[in-house]
Amino acid sequence: MNYQPIFLALALYLSAQPGDVVASEQQPQQWLERMSAAMSQMNYQGTFVYVRGEDVETVRITHIVDENGTHERLVAVSGGAREVVRDAGGVRWIAGDEGVVLANSSANRTFFPELPLDNSAQADENYQFLLEGQQRIAGHTARQLDITPRDQFRYGYRLWLELQSGLLLKWELTGTGGEALAKLMFTELKMGAEVNPRELRSKATPREPAAFPDQPVSAGRPLWQAKKLPPGFHLASHRQQPATADQLFEHLVYSDGIAVVSVYIEPADDDTALNLGLSKMGTTHAYSHRLESEIITALGDVPAITVKLIGESVGPASH
Repeated sequence: MNYQPIFLALALYLSAQPGDVVASEQQPQQWLERMSAAMSQMNYQGTFVYVRGEDVETVRITHIVDENGTHERLVAVSGGAREVVRDAGGVRWIAGDEGVVLANSSANRTFFPELPLDNSAQADENYQFLLEGQQRIAGHTARQLDITPRDQFRYGYRLWLELQSGLLLKWELTGTGGEALAKLMFTELKMGAEVNPRELRSKATPREPAAFPDQPVSAGRPLWQAKKLPPGFHLASHRQQPATADQLFEHLVYSDGIAVVSVYIEPADDDTALNLGLSKMGTTHAYSHRLESEIITALGDVPAITVKLIGESVGPASH
């Protein structure tokens, strides 16, 4: 009897068991925790395609974490020459041969979904979490996790997470009918020791960065509040900073545990008054209206009904 095929099959089976068994026993929330840790703490490098409506971008990313913190570089492979470099010194946006065109620690665009999950029980009330099957993506096996909203006030997600590490390999933002509104997928990916740190170096010739002056920011008691919120949303954070000599700019953030809506209250002027009403950019909805001498704007990656409901309910806080 030829035992070689049987031995080979048994060896492959046993070698796959520890990781696969552990992964299969994990609950959806544990998968999300692993994803968050992997995206922030792992070293990875690859190319992904990002699709939103008619816009398609191909981007190269290098993400390395060492004793000096996080180092990340994103380079546009398609379209005009663009790159973003992020490290302990902040964020630099670089375009073509012009060098650094913007340096601002708060201007950090991300292609990946930000799922804060600041309250797991709250998220469970607003979403259904379901583990689905496996799929091969960029040479790695991924487990699918669906996050489905329980009402029309929020979008959902379909995530594909690398089986061993939890690293996000593919995601789709889904509308209230389950349709894909935006998607991202790695086409090539390396992890750990395979990552080439030399790709962190920008090839552009930088010039002196154009930085926005820092404004004093405080987090005193909110002067404004949304008095009517969709089920599950609550005030997650807020900040204030001077807008004029006698007026404040205020930023309120409302979250349901996954979805986030930002509300901005700023003094009205001729320019802001021209952009009132409902607008949309990609998957982001915004709703602005004037209330006496202020412009109220609510925006987020949520359905239009959500930003309109929150925005229209904003008024002076009652303390």
